[in-house]
Amino acid sequence: MQHKIKLRPNEVKDFVSAASKCAFDVDISYNSFIVDAKSIIGVLGLNFNQILTVAYNGYDAEFEEFLGRFAVAV
Repeated sequence: MQHKIKLRPNEVKDFVSAASKCAFDVDISYNSFIVDAKSIIGVLGLNFNQILTVAYNGYDAEFEEFLGRFAVAV
């Protein structure tokens, strides 16, 4: 699955915490820069002026609901 989101630096801690609860790998990227969404340092290194893509193979209802707060229309 993939979702397009927009994050602000003050939301990173909550995002990483939600991703870390997932039993599957979660990546976050823009352009060709991909980081592990469970890594706070990796996520903080992203450009928050960009629309970010969250990609994963699995399903977690709480994570899906959480991502909905940051969804952007593309």
